[in-house]
Amino acid sequence: MSVKDSILSIQQTTDQIVRTCERLPQEVLLWKPSEEKWSVMEVLCHVEEVVPYWLAELQETIESPQRSWGRGLQHEGRLAAVAVAHERNASEVLRNITNSKRQVEDVLGAISEDELGIEAESRNPRFGTKPLSFIVEHLLKEHLVTHYQQIMRNIEAAKGATHD
Repeated sequence: MSVKDSILSIQQTTDQIVRTCERLPQEVLLWKPSEEKWSVMEVLCHVEEVVPYWLAELQETIESPQRSWGRGLQHEGRLAAVAVAHERNASEVLRNITNSKRQVEDVLGAISEDELGIEAESRNPRFGTKPLSFIVEHLLKEHLVTHYQQIMRNIEAAKGATHD
């Protein structure tokens, strides 16, 4: 898939997330399917944090291909974004997510297909050495789709739980 197609896909998923969540009542935003699973608001705060994170990782790795890229599930920034979700204003988070579309366009639009072919080692041993296109395809595009699906599951489950 071309960089242009990737930008469009990421922006479309971002729009779906925002449209789906912008009118949700607070009780649905904060409802947790279980103690271990994230609420919609926690997912949104993660999405708000994760897109700029991966865009910065791409840029930094293109500049210094010998560096390792990525993070694990216990990354401080990731955990911090989710930890304060219940204190955040949903409109502000959604506005920031919407604004990330411009950053996606600016950063990815400046990256060449050759640069996406640069291979670098991930800090996450699960991934090993991958071309930077892996970050775009899996850690941005697919990751956002996965979280959109998670949000949809949470909304349906919350509706069922709040009407029992």
